[in-house]
Amino acid sequence: MENNIEERVIKLGDPEYPPQLAAIDQPPQQLYCRGNISLLKSFCVAVVGSRKLTKYGMWAAGAVSRKLAGAGVTVVSGMAKGADTCAHRGALEEKGNTIAVLGCGLDITYPASNRALKEEIACRGLLVTEYPYGYPATRYTFPARNRIISGLSQAVVIAEAGNNSGSLITAGFANDQGRSVYVMPANINNPGALGGNMLIRDGAMPLVILNDLLDDLGVRRNDAGPEINDLGDDEKRILDLIMENGEITDDEICAKLGLAPQKVNGMLTVMEMKGIICSALGKIFLAK
Repeated sequence: MENNIEERVIKLGDPEYPPQLAAIDQPPQQLYCRGNISLLKSFCVAVVGSRKLTKYGMWAAGAVSRKLAGAGVTVVSGMAKGADTCAHRGALEEKGNTIAVLGCGLDITYPASNRALKEEIACRGLLVTEYPYGYPATRYTFPARNRIISGLSQAVVIAEAGNNSGSLITAGFANDQGRSVYVMPANINNPGALGGNMLIRDGAMPLVILNDLLDDLGVRRNDAGPEINDLGDDEKRILDLIMENGEITDDEICAKLGLAPQKVNGMLTVMEMKGIICSALGKIFLAK
């Protein structure tokens, strides 16, 4: 452990214990924390979803997290594979704050593939768990930790979730705790999105425009979007096409503009790296 990373145990009733978490049913009696403990009392929104995601789901979790972090909101998730990982990375990429709620002791890394991410969160955000050192991750600890993810947050966003996703448990806790639940709509033909889409059917708020989330929460927008003034003429023509159509394929761009596929693919790659556009399921669309 690095000496400059603060590590503490905060007990229920301590001044540092987050009041919104203390108010839930069965609040954790203690929080084992590593990192920036002041984030426990920051304005938080949870971003969760399935471990197995489509490319669209990865984009969704990352995009909403970048939007939140850019507006000064702390992104809370569970450091699992899939949506959780995309959420934490999205916040960190935006140089924002993030909290990872673990389903094991602080000394255990689960999944092992997220070791580097865990250390980055400890340095730049906060790791939290109710489990002591040496406590292993089990099938029971993850559902229990989900009440903490929602309990720390003002709202919960589901990026993409199948019918058996643990993020649906988080949504259930959020409803019980009086938190708002948002779902980013996904392809109804994708079984991996069925759980999230059914939440919309049952009354969750569909998140279609990311800024709507900030407006609902009363968070001031950071509308500094990606730089488009330095685009070349052909890139601007591509951007105009996407804006006109909402979404489009690279083949359609080539046909409409009379450009070679190699040239179009190169420009699309650059525009995606700049954060101007995104691609998923063979479609090109704006990175809102």
